[in-house]
Amino acid sequence: MPAQKTEPVPATAPQATGGKTKSASETKQLRTRAAKAGLQFPVGRIHRFLRLRTQKHVRIGAKAAVYVAAIMEYLAAEVLELAGNAAKDLKVKRITPRHLQLAIRGDSELDAMIQATIAGGGVLPHIHKALVSKNAKTALKTASTSSIV
Repeated sequence: MPAQKTEPVPATAPQATGGKTKSASETKQLRTRAAKAGLQFPVGRIHRFLRLRTQKHVRIGAKAAVYVAAIMEYLAAEVLELAGNAAKDLKVKRITPRHLQLAIRGDSELDAMIQATIAGGGVLPHIHKALVSKNAKTALKTASTSSIV
């Protein structure tokens, strides 16, 4: 039996889809729900996590995921802004866990909300008034009064 010759099919062969074919400019561009909402956080992924984590698999509305994503993005931006300010005050360009700790503990609302321990964050600098010696207190008072005069 002689081998049958088959012609290679070009990769861009037209598909028999039926109907009118659309050009590249007419095709609808896909937009994510995060892009539609103007967010950076992934709305679809958060919606999936909300659906998977609910008990009894109740319905989670589409707006719920957008709302949660917006809240998470706002909180992340707030913490990063405060941590960036703390890093700038210490004259470094990289945000470390120490800067996150200083930012969160320095803001009363964030401190009340985030009760977690930040690994590598250290503690806030604080010396109790009773521990400061009287000589140091008088030295501070004399230094402040002499600088005024």
